[in-house]
Amino acid sequence: MIEEFVEVGVVKELYRFPVKSMRGEALAEAHGYWHGLDGDRRYAFVRSDNRSGFPWLTGRHLPQLLQYTPRYTLPDDVADSPVEVELPDGRILPIDAPELNQELADAYGKPVNLIKIGRGAFDSQVISVMSTATVADLSETIGTAVGGKISPLRFRQNIIIDPFDDQPFVEERWLDSSLVFGNAPDGLRLRLNRRIQRCVMINIDPETSEKEPAVLKTVAQTRQNCAGVYGSTEHPGMIRVGDVVKLVRL
Repeated sequence: MIEEFVEVGVVKELYRFPVKSMRGEALAEAHGYWHGLDGDRRYAFVRSDNRSGFPWLTGRHLPQLLQYTPRYTLPDDVADSPVEVELPDGRILPIDAPELNQELADAYGKPVNLIKIGRGAFDSQVISVMSTATVADLSETIGTAVGGKISPLRFRQNIIIDPFDDQPFVEERWLDSSLVFGNAPDGLRLRLNRRIQRCVMINIDPETSEKEPAVLKTVAQTRQNCAGVYGSTEHPGMIRVGDVVKLVRL
Protein backbone atom coordinates (compact mmCIF):
# COMPACT_ATOMS: atom_id res chain seq x y z
CA MET A 1 0.00 0.00 0.00
CA ILE A 2 1.52 3.33 -1.10
CA GLU A 3 1.01 6.38 1.07
CA GLU A 4 0.68 9.86 -0.42
CA PHE A 5 1.74 12.87 1.61
CA VAL A 6 -0.02 16.18 1.02
CA GLU A 7 1.29 19.32 2.73
CA VAL A 8 -1.65 21.00 4.46
CA GLY A 9 -0.07 23.60 6.75
CA VAL A 10 2.59 24.40 9.31
CA VAL A 11 2.70 24.13 13.09
CA LYS A 12 1.91 27.59 14.46
CA GLU A 13 1.84 27.00 18.23
CA LEU A 14 2.44 24.18 20.72
CA TYR A 15 1.16 23.98 24.29
CA ARG A 16 1.31 21.64 27.21
CA PHE A 17 -0.50 21.91 30.54
CA PRO A 18 1.64 20.43 33.34
CA VAL A 19 -1.23 20.62 35.86
CA LYS A 20 -4.79 19.90 34.80
CA SER A 21 -6.80 23.11 34.51
CA MET A 22 -3.90 25.39 35.41
CA ARG A 23 -2.30 27.74 32.87
CA GLY A 24 -0.49 26.18 29.93
CA GLU A 25 2.98 26.87 28.63
CA ALA A 26 3.99 27.60 25.06
CA LEU A 27 6.69 25.35 23.63
CA ALA A 28 9.09 25.61 20.71
CA GLU A 29 9.18 21.82 20.42
CA ALA A 30 7.83 18.76 22.18
CA HIS A 31 8.11 15.00 22.11
CA GLY A 32 4.85 13.15 21.55
CA TYR A 33 4.50 9.68 22.98
CA TRP A 34 1.65 7.19 23.47
CA HIS A 35 0.36 9.24 26.41
CA GLY A 36 0.48 12.62 24.72
CA LEU A 37 3.10 15.35 24.74
CA ASP A 38 5.75 14.76 27.37
CA GLY A 39 4.74 16.51 30.58
CA ASP A 40 1.18 17.29 29.53
CA ARG A 41 -1.43 17.07 32.29
CA ARG A 42 0.74 14.83 34.46
CA TYR A 43 -0.47 16.46 37.68
CA ALA A 44 -3.97 17.18 38.94
CA PHE A 45 -5.72 18.20 42.11
CA VAL A 46 -8.53 15.88 43.16
CA ARG A 47 -11.68 16.87 45.03
CA SER A 48 -11.59 14.64 48.09
CA ASP A 49 -15.36 14.81 48.53
CA ASN A 50 -16.04 13.50 45.03
CA ARG A 51 -16.59 9.84 44.14
CA SER A 52 -17.63 10.27 40.52
CA GLY A 53 -15.73 9.38 37.37
CA PHE A 54 -14.61 13.02 37.16
CA PRO A 55 -12.89 13.79 40.48
CA TRP A 56 -10.59 16.55 39.21
CA LEU A 57 -10.55 20.08 40.57
CA THR A 58 -10.88 22.22 37.44
CA GLY A 59 -11.90 25.65 36.27
CA ARG A 60 -15.50 24.45 36.35
CA HIS A 61 -15.30 24.47 40.13
CA LEU A 62 -12.60 27.14 40.59
CA PRO A 63 -12.18 29.49 37.60
CA GLN A 64 -9.18 31.23 39.18
CA LEU A 65 -7.27 27.96 38.86
CA LEU A 66 -6.37 29.16 35.36
CA GLN A 67 -4.35 31.96 36.94
CA TYR A 68 -1.87 29.52 38.49
CA THR A 69 1.19 28.99 36.28
CA PRO A 70 3.05 25.67 36.63
CA ARG A 71 6.40 24.94 35.01
CA TYR A 72 8.99 22.20 34.96
CA THR A 73 12.26 23.36 36.51
CA LEU A 74 14.16 20.89 34.30
CA PRO A 75 12.35 21.31 30.97
CA ASP A 76 14.73 18.95 29.16
CA ASP A 77 13.88 16.11 31.56
CA VAL A 78 10.22 16.53 32.41
CA ALA A 79 9.80 12.91 33.51
CA ASP A 80 12.02 13.53 36.54
CA SER A 81 11.71 17.28 36.82
CA PRO A 82 10.31 19.05 39.87
CA VAL A 83 7.36 21.33 39.17
CA GLU A 84 6.86 24.77 40.65
CA VAL A 85 3.75 26.93 40.49
CA GLU A 86 3.58 30.69 40.27
CA LEU A 87 0.52 31.85 42.17
CA PRO A 88 -1.63 34.79 41.05
CA ASP A 89 0.00 36.97 43.74
CA GLY A 90 3.50 36.23 42.38
CA ARG A 91 4.61 33.70 44.96
CA ILE A 92 6.35 30.59 43.64
CA LEU A 93 5.80 27.30 45.44
CA PRO A 94 6.67 23.65 44.75
CA ILE A 95 3.70 21.74 43.32
CA ASP A 96 3.51 19.64 46.50
CA ALA A 97 3.80 22.57 48.93
CA PRO A 98 1.24 22.32 51.77
CA GLU A 99 0.59 26.05 51.39
CA LEU A 100 -0.53 25.57 47.78
CA ASN A 101 -2.76 22.64 48.64
CA GLN A 102 -4.34 24.58 51.49
CA GLU A 103 -4.92 27.67 49.36
CA LEU A 104 -6.78 25.65 46.75
CA ALA A 105 -8.76 23.78 49.40
CA ASP A 106 -9.76 27.07 51.04
CA ALA A 107 -10.84 28.52 47.69
CA TYR A 108 -12.82 25.39 46.80
CA GLY A 109 -14.29 25.11 50.29
CA LYS A 110 -13.44 21.42 50.74
CA PRO A 111 -10.26 19.30 50.96
CA VAL A 112 -8.26 18.60 47.80
CA ASN A 113 -5.29 16.34 47.14
CA LEU A 114 -2.48 16.43 44.59
CA ILE A 115 -1.84 13.38 42.43
CA LYS A 116 0.72 12.61 39.71
CA ILE A 117 -0.39 10.40 36.83
CA GLY A 118 2.21 8.98 34.48
CA ARG A 119 -0.38 8.49 31.73
CA GLY A 120 -1.85 11.96 32.21
CA ALA A 121 -5.18 13.23 33.54
CA PHE A 122 -7.02 13.49 30.23
CA ASP A 123 -10.77 13.82 29.84
CA SER A 124 -10.65 11.70 26.70
CA GLN A 125 -7.85 11.31 24.16
CA VAL A 126 -4.31 12.50 24.66
CA ILE A 127 -3.52 15.09 21.97
CA SER A 128 -5.74 17.86 20.64
CA VAL A 129 -5.47 19.78 17.37
CA MET A 130 -7.06 22.99 16.09
CA SER A 131 -6.38 25.25 13.11
CA THR A 132 -5.81 29.00 13.16
CA ALA A 133 -8.69 29.25 10.67
CA THR A 134 -11.00 27.74 13.26
CA VAL A 135 -9.76 30.09 15.97
CA ALA A 136 -10.23 33.07 13.63
CA ASP A 137 -13.77 32.02 12.72
CA LEU A 138 -14.77 31.52 16.35
CA SER A 139 -13.14 34.81 17.22
CA GLU A 140 -15.20 36.59 14.57
CA THR A 141 -18.39 34.84 15.64
CA ILE A 142 -17.95 35.25 19.39
CA GLY A 143 -15.54 38.16 19.60
CA THR A 144 -18.16 40.85 20.14
CA ALA A 145 -19.56 39.02 23.16
CA VAL A 146 -16.15 38.66 24.79
CA GLY A 147 -14.90 42.11 23.85
CA GLY A 148 -12.15 41.06 21.49
CA LYS A 149 -10.39 38.17 19.85
CA ILE A 150 -10.58 34.60 21.07
CA SER A 151 -7.28 33.13 22.23
CA PRO A 152 -6.52 29.51 21.27
CA LEU A 153 -5.61 29.02 24.94
CA ARG A 154 -9.30 29.21 25.74
CA PHE A 155 -9.65 25.77 24.13
CA ARG A 156 -6.55 24.30 25.82
CA GLN A 157 -5.31 22.67 22.61
CA ASN A 158 -1.90 21.07 22.26
CA ILE A 159 -1.26 21.77 18.58
CA ILE A 160 -2.33 24.84 16.61
CA ILE A 161 -1.87 24.48 12.85
CA ASP A 162 -1.79 27.32 10.32
CA PRO A 163 -3.47 25.61 7.35
CA PHE A 164 -2.83 26.34 3.69
CA ASP A 165 -6.60 25.94 3.24
CA ASP A 166 -8.01 28.79 5.30
CA GLN A 167 -11.48 27.28 5.58
CA PRO A 168 -12.67 27.20 9.23
CA PHE A 169 -12.76 23.77 10.85
CA VAL A 170 -10.56 22.32 8.13
CA GLU A 171 -9.14 19.92 10.73
CA GLU A 172 -12.49 18.11 10.75
CA ARG A 173 -11.91 17.21 7.09
CA TRP A 174 -8.70 15.47 8.16
CA LEU A 175 -10.50 13.07 10.50
CA ASP A 176 -9.81 9.36 9.99
CA SER A 177 -6.48 10.31 8.40
CA SER A 178 -2.98 10.76 9.78
CA LEU A 179 -0.74 13.81 10.12
CA VAL A 180 3.04 13.71 9.98
CA PHE A 181 4.98 16.65 11.40
CA GLY A 182 8.21 17.86 9.85
CA ASN A 183 10.58 16.29 7.37
CA ALA A 184 12.94 14.66 9.85
CA PRO A 185 12.74 10.90 10.44
CA ASP A 186 11.98 11.51 14.12
CA GLY A 187 8.72 13.38 13.37
CA LEU A 188 5.53 12.72 15.32
CA ARG A 189 2.71 10.95 13.49
CA LEU A 190 -0.88 11.33 14.69
CA ARG A 191 -4.15 9.69 13.76
CA LEU A 192 -7.05 12.16 13.96
CA ASN A 193 -10.00 10.36 15.50
CA ARG A 194 -12.95 12.56 16.35
CA ARG A 195 -14.29 16.03 17.10
CA ILE A 196 -13.95 17.43 20.59
CA GLN A 197 -17.16 17.86 22.56
CA ARG A 198 -16.86 21.10 24.52
CA CYS A 199 -17.83 21.99 28.09
CA VAL A 200 -18.09 25.13 30.20
CA MET A 201 -14.29 25.40 30.40
CA ILE A 202 -14.24 27.31 27.10
CA ASN A 203 -16.38 30.02 28.71
CA ILE A 204 -13.46 30.94 30.99
CA ASP A 205 -11.06 33.61 29.78
CA PRO A 206 -7.55 32.13 30.25
CA GLU A 207 -6.12 35.53 31.16
CA THR A 208 -8.75 36.91 33.54
CA SER A 209 -10.77 33.83 34.60
CA GLU A 210 -13.95 35.75 33.79
CA LYS A 211 -16.82 33.70 32.37
CA GLU A 212 -18.66 34.43 29.13
CA PRO A 213 -21.50 31.93 28.50
CA ALA A 214 -21.81 33.11 24.88
CA VAL A 215 -18.72 31.10 23.95
CA LEU A 216 -20.09 27.64 24.71
CA LYS A 217 -23.57 28.69 23.64
CA THR A 218 -22.29 29.69 20.20
CA VAL A 219 -20.26 26.51 19.75
CA ALA A 220 -23.26 24.45 20.84
CA GLN A 221 -25.66 26.20 18.46
CA THR A 222 -23.40 26.41 15.42
CA ARG A 223 -21.01 23.44 15.70
CA GLN A 224 -22.98 20.70 17.47
CA ASN A 225 -21.00 21.63 20.60
CA CYS A 226 -17.69 20.66 18.93
CA ALA A 227 -14.49 22.57 18.21
CA GLY A 228 -11.09 21.04 17.49
CA VAL A 229 -10.23 17.37 17.05
CA TYR A 230 -8.59 14.63 19.07
CA GLY A 231 -5.63 12.62 17.88
CA SER A 232 -3.82 9.50 19.03
CA THR A 233 -0.15 8.72 18.47
CA GLU A 234 0.63 6.35 15.61
CA HIS A 235 4.38 6.85 15.83
CA PRO A 236 6.10 8.69 18.70
CA GLY A 237 8.35 11.55 17.73
CA MET A 238 9.17 15.24 17.81
CA ILE A 239 6.98 18.14 16.79
CA ARG A 240 8.32 21.66 16.40
CA VAL A 241 6.86 25.10 15.76
CA GLY A 242 7.37 25.74 12.04
CA ASP A 243 7.16 22.08 11.06
CA VAL A 244 5.38 21.40 7.81
CA VAL A 245 2.23 19.33 8.41
CA LYS A 246 1.60 16.51 5.96
CA LEU A 247 -1.70 14.71 5.56
CA VAL A 248 -1.32 11.02 4.80
CA ARG A 249 -3.56 9.60 2.12
CA LEU A 250 -3.66 5.98 0.98
